Amino acid sequence: MSRGAKYRLSRRNRLVRPFQVMEILEEAMQMQRAGVPVIHMEVGEPDFPTPEPIRRAACQALERGHTGYTHSLGLPQLREAVAAHYRREYGVPLDSSRVVITAGTSPAMLLAFAALLNPGEQVIISNPAYACYPNFIRHAGGEVVRVNIYEQEGYQLLPEKLRPRLGRRTKAVLLNSPANPTGALLSPEILEQLVTSAPFVLSDEIYHGLVYGGKARSVLEFSDRAIVFNGFSKLYAMTGWRLGYLIAPRELIRPIQILQQNFFICPNNFVQWAGVAALTEAKEQVAEMVTTFARRRQCLLQELRRLGLGPAYEPQGAFYVLVDTRPLGWRDSLATARDILNKVHLALAPGADFGSNAEGFLRFSYSIPREKIKQGMQRLAEYLRLRGK
Repeated sequence: MSRGAKYRLSRRNRLVRPFQVMEILEEAMQMQRAGVPVIHMEVGEPDFPTPEPIRRAACQALERGHTGYTHSLGLPQLREAVAAHYRREYGVPLDSSRVVITAGTSPAMLLAFAALLNPGEQVIISNPAYACYPNFIRHAGGEVVRVNIYEQEGYQLLPEKLRPRLGRRTKAVLLNSPANPTGALLSPEILEQLVTSAPFVLSDEIYHGLVYGGKARSVLEFSDRAIVFNGFSKLYAMTGWRLGYLIAPRELIRPIQILQQNFFICPNNFVQWAGVAALTEAKEQVAEMVTTFARRRQCLLQELRRLGLGPAYEPQGAFYVLVDTRPLGWRDSLATARDILNKVHLALAPGADFGSNAEGFLRFSYSIPREKIKQGMQRLAEYLRLRGK
């Protein structure tokens, strides 16, 4: 290539779109470096320190010299701890041979889609849905089919709306309950119908445990023709540890293992020992965090109602509230989020990041202390005054 010539990026790379939530976060960080005090409500990152038993286990693993490669499928002890967790929480007869430990839940998705998808095969997702799902699917050569879900219906992916979208090229349906960005929890009846309607199911269960009334159900309670994604970032306040896992039918484990061997080798050794402690020793600390999130949820909902922005649907899980700002005339969510950040230094997630059916919405994360939530809502009130609302 001659000096000064432009690099020609791959088509696959061009299909991956920017993650706008991270763009807002990075803009906010730049403002902070310049001395501007920003309130962060854009990202879903627990503000708690990782529980002490988990930190202690990692330090002990380092002291014992657990710094080399592990088996590509993960530590046997952690795989068994994951299987035991699913047996205990959901009553499913899960064997550890179906568990693959990964360096975060996103790598688990990359491995699964790479193993499953041929060019042109379709994966059905809800609209809105987690912003990165379409990029995982497209990068593996698949096509995204969206089914609209609505606040007035509790953001339920209704089986009668799913079935007409199933076709000969449908490879799988991707579910997320509790969901990002809506905080919606699929009802057991709807979940069972979705699982039985789909040819194959992918279930992102990363927000399991973060439920405020009701109980999250795993797809494995209804079918073995499924891949489950889960991890430690959200429930255990371990975002930076980069530890996740997937659960798959036995016939898919070897293909996924081969991809793991080539692309990632294995997850970090000492971090996996911390994962064992998370599943076996941190129950009390996790319960305290969930109680705190529940209080923060109520605080945010009360503040939003006070400003006339209370949602029609109260989220039941995760730590997000999706707010419809179209009645205010705010229809370009990215422009609105940037304007709010620049004018009152409050960072929010633009709804358009999550799909066309969330354009005109803003996502608020309540993974910060209540005092910060109230300060953020004071800044939003100031922005409403500036806009004459």
